[in-house]
Order: sequence, then C-alpha cells, then structure tokens
Amino acid sequence: MEPLITSELVALDADLGSSPPDVIRALAQRLGDAGRATDVDGLVADVMEREGKAATGLPGGIAIPHCRSGHVTTGSLGFARLDPKVEFGASDGPADLVFLIAAAADGDADHMKLLTALARALVRPEFTQALRDADSDQQIVDLVSEVVTPERAAATTGGSPEAATAGTATAATSTDATGTSGRRSILAITACPTGIAHTYMAADSLERAAAEAGADFAVETQGSSGSTPFTDEQIRNADAVIFAADVGVRDRGRFAGLPVIQSGVKRAINEPDVMVSEALAAVDNPNAQRVEGSADGGEEDAGTDGAATTLRKWLMTGVSYMIPFVAAGGLLIALGFLIAGYDITETAEVVVVENSLLNLPDGGMLQYLGAVAFRLGALGFGFLVPALAGYIAYAIADRPGIAPGFIVGSVAGAVGAGFLGGLIGGLLAGIVALWISRFKVPDWARGLMPVVVIPLGATLIAGGLMFMVLGEPLAAITTGLESWLGGLSGTSTLLLGAVIGAMMAFDMGGPVNKAAYTFGAAGLGAASTAAGGDQAPLVIMAAVMASGMVPPLALALATVVRPAAFTPAERENGKAAWLLGASFITEGAIPFAAADPIRVIPSIMLGSAITGAIVTVGGATLRAPHGGVFVLFAIGGIFTFLLALVVGTVVAAAAVLFAKQLGHRDVAAV
Repeated sequence: MEPLITSELVALDADLGSSPPDVIRALAQRLGDAGRATDVDGLVADVMEREGKAATGLPGGIAIPHCRSGHVTTGSLGFARLDPKVEFGASDGPADLVFLIAAAADGDADHMKLLTALARALVRPEFTQALRDADSDQQIVDLVSEVVTPERAAATTGGSPEAATAGTATAATSTDATGTSGRRSILAITACPTGIAHTYMAADSLERAAAEAGADFAVETQGSSGSTPFTDEQIRNADAVIFAADVGVRDRGRFAGLPVIQSGVKRAINEPDVMVSEALAAVDNPNAQRVEGSADGGEEDAGTDGAATTLRKWLMTGVSYMIPFVAAGGLLIALGFLIAGYDITETAEVVVVENSLLNLPDGGMLQYLGAVAFRLGALGFGFLVPALAGYIAYAIADRPGIAPGFIVGSVAGAVGAGFLGGLIGGLLAGIVALWISRFKVPDWARGLMPVVVIPLGATLIAGGLMFMVLGEPLAAITTGLESWLGGLSGTSTLLLGAVIGAMMAFDMGGPVNKAAYTFGAAGLGAASTAAGGDQAPLVIMAAVMASGMVPPLALALATVVRPAAFTPAERENGKAAWLLGASFITEGAIPFAAADPIRVIPSIMLGSAITGAIVTVGGATLRAPHGGVFVLFAIGGIFTFLLALVVGTVVAAAAVLFAKQLGHRDVAAV
C-alpha cells in the first residue's frame, strides 16, 4: 500500500495564496504532480463542493479541507504550514496548518483507517505543536506516518474487536451509599457527511472531555472506516447519549428513553466539554429531552421540532429514497425510446415475453433491446409510489414501517390514488406502525414485534383503510388534477410553468424544489408507460428540468461576466457549476445562495420562472426524469427547450449582477 504522504506533498512555511481555493489548488497540484490525482481541476471542484457545505477550519489554527473524489487514485495527504495564515472559517481565526485529505471515491478500508487516524491525531495539542516545530519536509512525513501506522490506525478507528471499547474511559468503580456506581456513563455517536475527518475528531474530543469530567464514556463512529455498534450491555448501563451528527443517526431506537444532547459534529470538536457537561446535567433532569420511540420499533426524531418541521422531514425522506427509482426507471424508459422509438410502449411487453436473443422479433435486435430497456424502466417506475410510501413510513417508524409502507403504496397505485395516495398511505402506515411498536409486550414477544406483529398489524390497518375508505376519494382528486392539467392553455399554462420554475429555484434541492420535481416525475411515470395519452405531464417534466438547470448555469455565467462581484471561493464554485447545471443538479447554486441569499435567490427564481413559462407555453416535452443535456434525445420541441434555458440563464445572471451592484461593491479585484 502506498504511503499517505511523502515529502513532495509537503509545503513548509509557504505562501500559497490568500484564500482557501488558492491553498487547496496548490496542494491538489502537488497530488497531481505526484501521480495521485488524474485531474487537478476535478479534485479542486470536489473539495470546494465540500467546503461549500461547511467550513473546514478548526480551533487551534488547523484546517482540514477534504473530500472523496473519483479523480484520486490513492488516498493521500497534502500538507502546508502557511505563512501567512489563511482564513478557513474557524471560530478563533485563520489557519497555519492545513491538511488536504483526498480519499478515492471507492477508497479501500485500509486507506480510510489511516486517513481517519490522522484526523483523530489532530485534536492532540502535542501533535499539532510538533508539526509547527518541524524543521524539514521529511520530519513532517515522519510525524504523520507515526500516527497513521496500520497498527495505530486499527486501534483508533474501530478496526478490531477490542476497539469496541477503545473509546471508553475506564476509570474507578467506586460505589456510593446505595451500592451503585458513583460514575456516570455517557455514550456518543458521531457522524459527518463524508465520514472521513470530523466524525473521528469529534469522537476523540468528546472522549477527552468525558475523561476530564470523570465520566465513563464510549463512542460509536458512524464513518467511512466502518462502525462497531455498542453492545446491549453498554446501552443498558448508559445514563445519557450524545448525538453529534450532521447526518441521520443509524438505529437510534436503541437508545429509546435515554436523555440526549444533540448537535452538529463541529460543536463536539469546538465545545466537547460543554456537551459532556450538558449530558451529565441531563441525567438528573426529569424534564430533559429524551430519545423517543422503542428499541423494537421506530422512533420519532428526538428534538424540539414542531409538527410542520417533523412532517417535512418525513416527507423529504420518502422523496429522497424515491428519486433513485425515478431516475433509473425513467432513464431506462428514455433509452428504450431512443433505441426502438416511441411506438415501443404498445409492443414492449409482448416482445419481451415472446422473444429472446435466439428468437428476435420482426424488428430485429434494436426492437428487442429497446423493448427490454423499456420494460425494465416501466417496472422500475412502478416502484415510484410504493417507494415513496415505504420510506415515509420508514422515517416515522424505522425498519418495521418499510413493509407496511410499500404495501400501502402499492394499494394506492392499484386503486388509482397515485402520488397523493402514496403520501397519505406512507404517513398512515408509519404512524400505525409506530403506534403498535409502543405496545407493552412480554419479554418473550419482543423479538416478534419488528418482524411479525408490527408489519402485519400496520399493513392490515393502513392497507385496509386505503382499500376501503381512502382510495376512492384520493383517486377522484388525482383524476381531477390530471384533467385540470390536461385542459390548461394560454395564460394558465404560462402561470403553471412560472410557478414550477420558481419552485425549482427557491431552495435548490430542498423541500419546495423536491415537491415540484416529484410532481413532474409522478406525471411522467404515467405518461411514459401508457400508450398514447396526453402531453401535459411531459410538458411539466420539461419545465421542471429546464428551470432546475438555470440556477447553477446562471451563477456560473455571472462569475465569468463579472468575477469581481464574487469571492475567490465563489469563482471556484462557478467553474464546477457549469457541469452541475448542465447535468440538472440544481444544488450547484447552493454555495452562492448561502453566501448572499437576499440577492441570489430572488434573481434565480426570476430566471427559472421565465424558463418554466417559455417551456410550457411553447409545449416542449421531456420523457426522461433526469440527465440535463445528456438526455436531449428525449426532448420534444428541443429548440423551445434550449431557448427557454438560455433566456432564463441570461436573465437570472443579469439579475444577480444587478442585485449585487445595488449598495454592494465588488468583493475582489479581477
């Protein structure tokens, strides 16, 4: 296995620029020159995308820009000791120690253990001081190599059975007058989106704070190096739990009833002593927030979220899990059209059943392959509503809710309730499953609850209600909505397109964006798999994709037209936004909107609304749910589609630049 770091990847007391993109590019270039990255620009774009989600500066003058990237050939570390320092967003000022942590997209377990071992070492003051005192590149390499040796990495990342308790502070076992231990036991789970650095730094920071507070402590790191779950005994003996996570905590129902302290992962790095103190105080507080639910069933999201926020989380979980079914199924349908033509909708099932590679149909190999692709896509698209309902139920009731949710979603499809039936059915199945999971049962029956009792009871109740009570009215509403859309013309069509476009740009991948996308994809599923049919759903899908491409493309254009209006980091993001926009990844606009929401969001909403209106009035159609410019073959009225895209992009870019000019001087020299 290649070493993570060599002397050619080290820059000591170097002036690498005045901004994070400058430093990141300089270190990425070293990786490229060493043959560890195939595309420096691509690696920089991947790192900057991660920077756009959250700053990677840490207290103590440290920064750890990092990412997984398909442009990295082997897990690597680039290191710079900066002079002058550069601001990376830490609360206590700029950084002079910068590690670029570059993991391969499919990084092997050994490299991931080494990378995370380094991250854990960075919370040790003696290690960072040694980095500042080093006199040579090779001394830096030796210091890093010492903390990321395979043996040390296995001990610090949970790579062995003994590591299950490696994060445990094992101190005195003295007892008080009641005969119980006088020490408190705290469990913690840490997790960040990439699972490379913050996950493990947070774990070690909390462990040190717990030791100083005199508490027993164990941590489960749900990161890229794998995870060793807590034992049942550890959970039974715990007094409180800390969730320091920027992503969902897996299997949180194990901790039902325990006092809980929750935060993002960076707070655990910056304020570990405060979080440990809060956890200890929560043990004796009868009003402390607790993990809700049961270990057998699911649990509601512990926290102080209101009903509306909780409902939004449930629905967004269902939509997020549904989208891969939509993308795979829809693109296969579009591929079938490309190979065999649109008439394949009428013959595909017969062709696939009656023919094979040894018995081709009259249309030959192309007709057969087109029919296979179309049928695969149609079957995949058939999971749209069941997957939506299944994972909404999962969000509410955890794993026991999945089967009832999928079944009720299938019932919704069978009775014609469609997408609306999936939403209502998923909520119903999840709530019923959660209710059943809270039944008090004898110990011998607890094992049957999640695999037999909850799925059976929730399916009978929710499925029965969908068949006998809810199905018919929901089907009537769905049919009425489809008829209304099919009858739109003139001004009403323009308004519909504008509203869809504005929704796509409003939160760039958030709930409003996903609502518009799901609305379009659900209609596309019915239209694409039916013989003939009206074109309204295909027009809506075209409006959804075109308007969703506008925000990143517009901001990329704006950074080229007047780069002085944007920070260096935004200009770097602008380079990546071209490809993201062309690929229909609206999230490419998020870094710009997060930095300047008042000026950016209304501007891109204007451009996207214009694009949606032009598409719907012009009658462009789309038979694929995703892909951007890579599915132009599936677009009908391609001139109208491209015209709408160009006009909306130019308008949004002009609006952004105009808004930035109002009372706002340029942020950087060109």
